[in-house]
Amino acid sequence: MIDQKKYSRIIRVLVWIALLMLPVFILTQSYLVGKQESKPTQAEYVGKESCIECHQAEYKDWKGSDHDLAMDYANDSTVLGDFNNATIERNGQTHKMFKRDGKFFVFTDGEDGSMKEYEVKYVFGHFPIQDYLVEFPGGRLQTLALTWNSKDSNWFYMADSVYQNMGVDHNNWLHWTNQAQNWNSMCADCHSTNIRKNYDVATDSYHTTWSEIDVSCETCHGPASEHLKWANLADYARKDIENYGLVIKTSGVNNHQYIDNCARCHSRRSIMGDFNPHSHSIYNHINPVLPTEPSWYIDGQIKEEDYVYASFTQSRMYMNDVQCNDCHNVHSGKLVLEGNKLCLQCHKATDYDTPNHTFHKSYGEKGEGLVSAAGVKFEVGSGTQCINCHMHGQNYMGVDYRRDHSFRIPRPDLSEKNGTPNACNQCHTDKSNRWAANHIKEWFGISRPFQYGEAFSASLNGDSSADSSLHIIYNDDLFPTSIRSLAINYLSDSPKNDSLIREAFFSIEPKVRVTAVERFNLRSQQDLEALLPLLNDETKAVRLAVINKLSFIDESQIPVRYLNSYKKVKKEQFDVLIYNADFPVGKFNLANYYYKQKDYKNAEKYYLKAIEQDDELYMAKINLAHLYSAMGNPQKAEEILKNYLIDNPTDGNAQYDLGLVLSENKKYKESLNHLLKA
Repeated sequence: MIDQKKYSRIIRVLVWIALLMLPVFILTQSYLVGKQESKPTQAEYVGKESCIECHQAEYKDWKGSDHDLAMDYANDSTVLGDFNNATIERNGQTHKMFKRDGKFFVFTDGEDGSMKEYEVKYVFGHFPIQDYLVEFPGGRLQTLALTWNSKDSNWFYMADSVYQNMGVDHNNWLHWTNQAQNWNSMCADCHSTNIRKNYDVATDSYHTTWSEIDVSCETCHGPASEHLKWANLADYARKDIENYGLVIKTSGVNNHQYIDNCARCHSRRSIMGDFNPHSHSIYNHINPVLPTEPSWYIDGQIKEEDYVYASFTQSRMYMNDVQCNDCHNVHSGKLVLEGNKLCLQCHKATDYDTPNHTFHKSYGEKGEGLVSAAGVKFEVGSGTQCINCHMHGQNYMGVDYRRDHSFRIPRPDLSEKNGTPNACNQCHTDKSNRWAANHIKEWFGISRPFQYGEAFSASLNGDSSADSSLHIIYNDDLFPTSIRSLAINYLSDSPKNDSLIREAFFSIEPKVRVTAVERFNLRSQQDLEALLPLLNDETKAVRLAVINKLSFIDESQIPVRYLNSYKKVKKEQFDVLIYNADFPVGKFNLANYYYKQKDYKNAEKYYLKAIEQDDELYMAKINLAHLYSAMGNPQKAEEILKNYLIDNPTDGNAQYDLGLVLSENKKYKESLNHLLKA
């Protein structure tokens, strides 16, 4: 028989033990969590499947987006193009797209110019075009010139649209089989997640890898393994941790930080290495290009394929804290509102969505539509839409219409002066700039605000009086960083500008510091002393700008206190040169590096490789001629310069160089002839 009193006593003891142990258990769990936080591990990529359960709405938006469809394996569900024995005629050759055994093939001009068969391995994008990738030796993927127009459902040959009248054939580096159309170096970084290029300069080959084939969650949020650990903890053990364990912050940041997250892909830029999500600044990975000619117009309007960052960062929107997700659903990429409603989130309808502001016919009124300079059809009423006057666009890649995100006030008066485009004449192609300017005066009065492009244009045309305007622009914080950087960029070489440039060394903005270093003239030891502290700048782009500026300074001139920093940044520079040595210009820069180190053998090797890759890289030919002259081989230098001048007879510098080389070769009469041509 059970002793009830004894049993009850045992139960009470066990309950008390459990109650006493509960705080210990909780403290232990908290301690373990704390220990986990005190020794942070490097976050790893886990894949979008790990995100879906908790983030279904975001996943639903993302599915089918440009990011989702950025790249995929070629199969019946991903290939949009007509591979049902479709053909396209070009230069007397018949290109064919077809299927065999469930696989996709093209018959097109190959690396030697002859027609060959290639299997399509991957699709690239989906709308308004879809590109196709084929495998080549050395781990290369090449982008076919045969491109599917998803808007009009037809094939076209991309090179004929992008490189018009350039006669691109298999010998040209722009041909689809050559480096300009190489996926590993030109495309991969922004079409897949966690790309590691893995270029081997010794074998000129790639072993490129990705975590996910498309632009997935962790492309923008960073590797999520630590976030996943945190999310999988019980509620009582889930501590408040920085950014929920995610590596990249997309909330609780200012618009500059937010937009910089997008800039590593949505910008025209130079790249300094594979993306490191743990880096605190984009300037440790990329150096966005300033909006200058020839890629932009002198006032910063888009010209070439410039993407968005350099445009948007010029705008008043950027200066007033607007960021990408104010207009775009960041997961679907779609606009958050349609038509003028998008702009009326901030701008008053009574001021701007009215005939007294637009001066154009409304939808439904009688009239004829227009076809813009970019070939876009605009119906009657389109002139009342904000974006058509303040975000005109251009076609890229043949049929991809993209709008300028610098949000311009149309200035046909400046089009007359500087040759820049304006929205009025982009639509009214049959009218003159003067016609448009007169209408602007009639509607808005004769007063026009100062536009920074006026100062930039004056400077570019050699007007040193523009310096005073450039000083004003730089010192005015109402101008965005990119414009203030451009003001430094366009300063004349006058010593009176040196103090302003030195002041810019201390800007909080990396782009200003980079531009100041690039623009700085080393005239004295004092100048050198002013520059050297920036070897310890927190951002790689600034440090590299400094080491490039020091290229012609002998190491013996570097003060001892800066020598370690100098050597460290020199190593950084070399690593970046190796990373980019798959490009012709990359090989050229690597050759220059070796040339300055007096390593003539490697300098010659990479000049020749650069020229082999791009026969029109003329600066490599000029430098190679200089190298041969330095090596005591003026005969080779003469040969190279003469061949170069066949294609470039008006190059005065090359004529001068050839004159000197001919003098070395004791051909004095011929030397004088070329010196006179210089």
